[in-house]
Amino acid sequence: MDVEATCWAGGQPRGEVSEIIEIGLTVVDLAAGERVARHGILVRPARSTVSEFCTELTGLTQQEVDQGVTFAEACRLLAAEHHAGARPWVSWGDYDRHQFTRQCQATRTPYPFGRHHTNAKAVFTGAYGLRKRPGMAQALGIVGQRLEGRHHRGEDDAWNIAALVLHLCERGVWPATAEHPA
Repeated sequence: MDVEATCWAGGQPRGEVSEIIEIGLTVVDLAAGERVARHGILVRPARSTVSEFCTELTGLTQQEVDQGVTFAEACRLLAAEHHAGARPWVSWGDYDRHQFTRQCQATRTPYPFGRHHTNAKAVFTGAYGLRKRPGMAQALGIVGQRLEGRHHRGEDDAWNIAALVLHLCERGVWPATAEHPA
């Protein structure tokens, strides 16, 4: 899973908060060693706008995210259609998990995920004995894989994170508690 959120160059403007604008997820079949589905959910921000910097980074415009669902509806979709509460889930780092926690608390929206979260960046760093945790694109380079799609697009980043999860599984270093990441 990977999220994109509203962001700004040089700091957050007064009165705006960072909000999720895209949720990307890829379903992985670890037994088969393959990515079996990919999804993207555009989310309409309620307390911020998409800055020019954010559009340059993600490719997402205000007009596009205005067509998205509310954050509460996105969480409902994750729970009902993607079974997010019943599946272990993975993100590259802890930003995505923290962003969901903050936004759920701020909006009084039920948290859609279960308690089994794996920080794939930490697993990767340990597996390769690295001192510094690499970004997702850098990790792909370390393992000799190319970035597929656009970096900083949730759906594409989730697809690439899933490739790294499968790579870690092939090496035999994926934690047993993260059996079926979504």
